[in-house]
Amino acid sequence: MWMVLQLADSAFPAGGFAHSAGLEAAAQAREVEGAQGVARFVRDAIWQAGWGALPLVRAAFEDPSELARLDSRAETFLVNHVANRASRTQGRAFLSTAARVFPQQLRPLHAQAVGLKLHFAPLWGAVWRALGLGLDDAQRVLLWSTARNVLSAAVRLGLVGTHEAQALLEQLGPLLDEVHAACGGLGVEDLAQAAPLADLLQGTHDRLYSRLFQS
Repeated sequence: MWMVLQLADSAFPAGGFAHSAGLEAAAQAREVEGAQGVARFVRDAIWQAGWGALPLVRAAFEDPSELARLDSRAETFLVNHVANRASRTQGRAFLSTAARVFPQQLRPLHAQAVGLKLHFAPLWGAVWRALGLGLDDAQRVLLWSTARNVLSAAVRLGLVGTHEAQALLEQLGPLLDEVHAACGGLGVEDLAQAAPLADLLQGTHDRLYSRLFQS
């Protein structure tokens, strides 16, 4: 339990808070305005994590020896260059931090990952397996972290206030359960893009005149 809480802690430097998952670009395009717009965007982000990340988490957790193949599959799946770069950046940060914090458990995995693109979702599953944690917790924490990170970005972008963001997060509980139930058992062959508009908007991030986030 304590290790799960540590991995879910916002103080665990996994790199997620440098990214808005496309929210910044969506806000500048005026596709997201106010609390209702943020709520809609974060729901799309959760579904996208369900369809686009949980299958890779599950596959890497069940067979960490397949990490190289799953990393390659993530590279092929993430055709949006901004999302692809964000996945690799967060994957490197997460693995590096986990290897420093839990050196004994992560030493073999860290060596296995040398030369890979280091995409976030398969690494998330492999790290949780190496730490002796459960798949159910791994998937739920990833979904919850997705919601938290988007809402944190919304606060820093001035789209909602801190208390408003926390109220939105509390309201997302049933949706998080729904997405986990629908996507937790999916295989890699089920990978899908569930939020194409958000993906298109995120792809414009590098062309924004001013940017607070990396993606």
